[in-house]
Amino acid sequence: MEALDQDGGTVMSLSGAHRAAFRREVAREGRVFSIRDPEGMPAPAGDDGRRAVPFWSKATRAGRVVDQVAAYRGFEVLAVDVDEWLRGWLPRLEQDGMLVGVNWSGARATGYDLAPTQVRQWFVDAPAEDAELELPGRS
Repeated sequence: MEALDQDGGTVMSLSGAHRAAFRREVAREGRVFSIRDPEGMPAPAGDDGRRAVPFWSKATRAGRVVDQVAAYRGFEVLAVDVDEWLRGWLPRLEQDGMLVGVNWSGARATGYDLAPTQVRQWFVDAPAEDAELELPGRS
């Protein structure tokens, strides 16, 4: 959902802001974060029936969802090296027909759910606004 500014123009949606923060913060942190419990990682189905595994760009973002969303109470935050995530996790999610949940937030832990190939491309393209940020292990 996009909001309108005072002049009637559109501004970035909250989910769009989380997507931009995800790209920037993962490059800076060198890792992504998810959550798990003894049964594994959550993969709730969206309105279209496709399942998404959530990832956050900061441990504090993931921890906030664990603390504030009843369905995720008792989960632990899991850190994954960004290179391992890009080379191993995203291809497996794609093979399994899963989506990537990006920086979910709020009382229902919602946000963008994107194809793994789309998320991986963010890091391959090295967008201009993130050009000064180097991914660990890359030159």
